[in-house]
Amino acid sequence: MSNIILTETKNDVRILTLNRPRRLNALNEELLGDFSSALDDANADDRIGAIVLCGSGSSFCSGDDLKEFSNQSGDEEIARAYIESIQDITRKIVLGRKVVVGAIHGWAVGGGLEWAINCDFAVFAENARCFFPESRWGMFPTGGVTTLLPRMVGLVKARELLMLGTEFGASEALEMGLAWKVVSAEEVFDVARQLAEQIAALPRTAIQELKRTINRVGAVCLEEAIQLETEATVRTFLDPETAVRVGQFDKKQ
Repeated sequence: MSNIILTETKNDVRILTLNRPRRLNALNEELLGDFSSALDDANADDRIGAIVLCGSGSSFCSGDDLKEFSNQSGDEEIARAYIESIQDITRKIVLGRKVVVGAIHGWAVGGGLEWAINCDFAVFAENARCFFPESRWGMFPTGGVTTLLPRMVGLVKARELLMLGTEFGASEALEMGLAWKVVSAEEVFDVARQLAEQIAALPRTAIQELKRTINRVGAVCLEEAIQLETEATVRTFLDPETAVRVGQFDKKQ
């Protein structure tokens, strides 16, 4: 495994850090592969009671790396494999054995915001800024958010966030129920780690069964949503208009 995902274990907590700071921890094939393996290791390790997910540098995760879009959307087989790798990570966060605590700072956009929503608890820094950019680029959201987000914020607000791409900050995330707590940027990692340590100290079987039951009942349509999202995202990745919109955005960066 490369250093694109940093791993550390303290007090029965596995800390996973997205480590592409120069690209604001944007998603690419290498990051997804290493992140998937790191989640497998943490979920399978009986010594681990909880996971902390965070990002290095100035942001949590800026979503898909648009500079690599042409590689991700070369044909249907390539696009499908890429999208399915994103969806598999959602399964491992939401349906995995270990409680996942997110430390969300700076930009949490697109796939990064999806992962924040996938976490069992998300601690937001006051400087967090979030939105779903997919609709403006002709893409489609993943991460099971088409079923998770309406359950968290309500159907109308979910439509606004997903269709209009409304930007919001930490205080709005707390008000909507996306954030567990809002703290300063300097505190966000420590608060997330302390919560994970508190969870790790609880009886493992009871906590794991609670997570499994809450998430399977609360996201009863998760697998169906993931399948529908995957098909829709593959279609939008292959849409010529999407390539044009992504190219126009990328030139501005």
